Amino acid sequence: MKPRIVVCGLGRTGYKVFNLLHQQGANITGISDRPLPGVGADWIVVGDPTSAAVLLAAGIASAQTLVLVGDRDAQNLAILMQARLLNPHLRVVHRLYNSDLGDRLDLTLTDHTSLSVSALAAPAFVFAALGSRAIGQVRLFDQLWPMREEAIDPHHPWLGLPLSALWDDRSRMLIDYLPAQPFDHATGYMHPNLILALRGDRRLRAGDRLIVATRPKPRSSQLSWQQRLRESLTGWARVRHQGKPAAIALIVLLMAVTISTLLYDMAANARLSIVDAFYFAVGTITGAGGKEDMLDRAPDALKIYTALLMLAGAGIVGICYALLNDYILGTRLQQVLEVARLPQSGHFVVAGLGGLGLKTARELRAQGCEVVAIEADPHNRFLATARSLQIPVTIGDATLPETLMAVRIDRAEGLLATTHDELTNLEIGLSARAIAPRLSIVLRNQDPRSAMMMQQVFEFETVLSPVELAAPTFAAAALGGRILGSGVTGERLWVALGTLITPHHPLRNQEVEAAAIELDFVPLYLERPNQVTIHGWELLSAVLDVNDVLYLSIPACHLDRLWRLSHDRLLNHAHDKSFRRVDR
Repeated sequence: MKPRIVVCGLGRTGYKVFNLLHQQGANITGISDRPLPGVGADWIVVGDPTSAAVLLAAGIASAQTLVLVGDRDAQNLAILMQARLLNPHLRVVHRLYNSDLGDRLDLTLTDHTSLSVSALAAPAFVFAALGSRAIGQVRLFDQLWPMREEAIDPHHPWLGLPLSALWDDRSRMLIDYLPAQPFDHATGYMHPNLILALRGDRRLRAGDRLIVATRPKPRSSQLSWQQRLRESLTGWARVRHQGKPAAIALIVLLMAVTISTLLYDMAANARLSIVDAFYFAVGTITGAGGKEDMLDRAPDALKIYTALLMLAGAGIVGICYALLNDYILGTRLQQVLEVARLPQSGHFVVAGLGGLGLKTARELRAQGCEVVAIEADPHNRFLATARSLQIPVTIGDATLPETLMAVRIDRAEGLLATTHDELTNLEIGLSARAIAPRLSIVLRNQDPRSAMMMQQVFEFETVLSPVELAAPTFAAAALGGRILGSGVTGERLWVALGTLITPHHPLRNQEVEAAAIELDFVPLYLERPNQVTIHGWELLSAVLDVNDVLYLSIPACHLDRLWRLSHDRLLNHAHDKSFRRVDR
């Protein structure tokens, strides 16, 4: 019997995860705070998921996995604690907005996996901005590889090519294979998976589909040293322009001190040194005083000048202090430096510095791209993080053409609108297109159906739904294992994972090719304890031994075959620390 999975929080993300697990034939029960139309009462329990009675009614006491996909961290944490009291051995897949808290929970609790929708969706936004029509990503060789679906049509360059010609290529990984006709009439054999088709020298035909992961190629810096020097000079010129009020105030202050020093020196008739005159002038202007006795025998005009200087000095010094505090202790200098660092061209603009926006900007920087962020909230908690990554941030409304022009949207390579509001993202995209008609635009839209319609109606390059991107990974994690990637082709959910070969692992001492055919998975590569990696044809003939780590992709509906073979988990927790070295 398949293990029971309980899903709490059937919102957009939770409902998508629930449906994916249901399609894969999982033994699943949902918990919702309200009845859901179209979902049978046998599949869901309606009530407060933090209640012990509701959790017990959903079968939490005998469940193997709890999936928390609500949109409130506090409620998810309350459900987690209540569920662990009822079932201490429960495995938990936990959605958290606070990724730092998720990391700490992963280290503190056993059988706990925290996932972030923003972290899962951000690479897809980056791949889309860079021109890759990726349907997901998989972590291989410590890198995120974009995945795409190759639909073989009569004009595809791979039409008629044997699968063996695509297998032994270290820059490309074949993840999944869906033949248009699984039965080969010429040979009389079925080709249910990639390895059998590979050994049968199968050629690609019209209608076949391949899921392919491609090694990423980080961009080198687009700016030459001459361009950087020119931009630095332009930036400092801009700093001088922005600092003109402070400079004028300082010049006025210095002129007042100089003129007053000369007047007092001349009025003293050699009874006062130039240093004493300077001391008295500064004291008068700042209000500190000093040597006031020199005015006892001074002309009335000098006394009137001194009185007026005291009044004017208070204003001049106050203005200078205010401007210096604004530049040194306030935000003005930071804003000026942000403007000074803006690239001239070829950069990407990320509008909306929330969780998704920050992670997207971080991924773009990791790919070697120049990034500029726009954020409307000057108190956004991610501003300091973005600036620590050397990402210039412009505070302003990204829907306004003036703000977009300030970040040189007309010279940018792409725009990514990642705010939480779909209408705001649409307005940002339309405003940017009016300025730069050829600009590559990637928008965020929470509703997958609305995202597709928006892309078609307004002819944007890509409109992505984080829910659609993240749900397969939540579903795959619920089915077991440490998931390195996942995706959906039609209604077929497949996952990429790494399995550590332990002394009692069902694949120990098996040849990779035989195991792949028996369990219907696609081996990606093998890592030996001595850090040697095996790929291609050599991988198929390799025999699995203790402490090997086999990376593979498998249909999620076939993960239960591994459960039937062994009571051990895909990743033996006694060896979990050993595995972390290859899954960092």
